[in-house]
Amino acid sequence: MPELPEVETTTRGLQKEIVGLKIKDVWTDLNSKDTRQTDAVKNAKYFPYFKKEVSGKKILSAKRRAKNILINLSPNKTILIHMKMTGHLLYGKYIYNKKENKWTPEHKDKKHPLHDPYNRFVHVVFILSNGKHLAFCDSRKFGKITLLDTKTMNETKHLAGIGPEPLDEDFTLEKFKQRLYAGKEKRIKNVLMDPSIIAGIGNIYSDEILWRIGVKPERKASEIKNEEIKLMYKAMKEALVKGIDFGGDSMSDYRNIYGMRGEFQLHHDAYRRTGEKCRRKNCTGVIIRKVVGGRSAHFCSVHQK
Repeated sequence: MPELPEVETTTRGLQKEIVGLKIKDVWTDLNSKDTRQTDAVKNAKYFPYFKKEVSGKKILSAKRRAKNILINLSPNKTILIHMKMTGHLLYGKYIYNKKENKWTPEHKDKKHPLHDPYNRFVHVVFILSNGKHLAFCDSRKFGKITLLDTKTMNETKHLAGIGPEPLDEDFTLEKFKQRLYAGKEKRIKNVLMDPSIIAGIGNIYSDEILWRIGVKPERKASEIKNEEIKLMYKAMKEALVKGIDFGGDSMSDYRNIYGMRGEFQLHHDAYRRTGEKCRRKNCTGVIIRKVVGGRSAHFCSVHQK
């Protein structure tokens, strides 16, 4: 699942490319009758409403809240996109094949990033006023796209109850300590991944944070010492910024809006390195995998305690 750095990378790309444009039309091939998602584009009854409400609207901004992308429209409407497990947004020029009912990139060069095999699962397309398109690609179709009132969106089930943003300047060490205390009986791995405690951290970056400070993912938050909390706070910010600097993590499906892979997966110290030697200087350990609180955790057998 795309985490904070991947969603932030996408949002920055959208802010650069689509702000000021208008949405001319919307297409989808999703026709789910799943009654649990009555307010999602994938719901066949909801889509006509969504299409009517966003068509002709101007894009004012693209922002991120936790793992949600928020595309603000005029007047007072916001498209919320959660990419879930395999979703990502692509920007470029596409051609619609009516016979096959699908969209493909206009680029004839098959080596172009938009032709990456992971970019072929296009299920929603926004037709933009500059002749280009914003396509939502999602192989497993778990992603969610819905429309909210901008003024009240933070009160909705989609955004209410989300914890603070870890990269915000006002998220101080003291606030971090308070958030950890809120999950003191949980394993530290699960605390870092709990969006109601801290926003946007998932499997990848929680593993990397804990590897950096030498803390086992199965330790309870209440057992973390004050000095370790200070190191964790610093490591959290460093790992997330590093993820953004490398354009996100593309070990799996994630691609940026131009269809290109991020490079953070080339710099993992723990995540999915099971059986490999620990990269910490003078450490004799190997990376092991263990299920912690129902989630996979990767950590060093020696220096993480």
